[in-house]
Amino acid sequence: MLTVHTLNDQICAHRDNGGHATEVPPNARLLFCNGQVGARPDATVPDDTGEQVEVIFERIKVILAAADMDFQDIVKLTVYVTDHAIFEDFYRLRGRYLGDHNPPVVLLTVGPFPRPGVEVEIEAIAAKAA
Repeated sequence: MLTVHTLNDQICAHRDNGGHATEVPPNARLLFCNGQVGARPDATVPDDTGEQVEVIFERIKVILAAADMDFQDIVKLTVYVTDHAIFEDFYRLRGRYLGDHNPPVVLLTVGPFPRPGVEVEIEAIAAKAA
């Protein structure tokens, strides 16, 4: 079982009480997910950035399931967006998929992505006790 350390009394608090670190138990299986973009199975990318974030979480869900994991096994997320306003979509949808699980998140605003229409990409790292 993962332990998320939220150290608000010792370190400046993150938005939405985000964790500062995740402790992985010994002998856990690790899963490193490459950056997922909001492309649907038919390769179309929604214009709406909230819908892109939702598609991304659905893609991560499939990857986690393939490793017999779920969102509660996420150790850390890295979120890349082309406009910092897109973080609002991420925060709005994160709770729907992760519930009360609040692992550390790195948020980065970047230049344009190579694929037209892509405005957000999310990488996930997960771990599950063996």
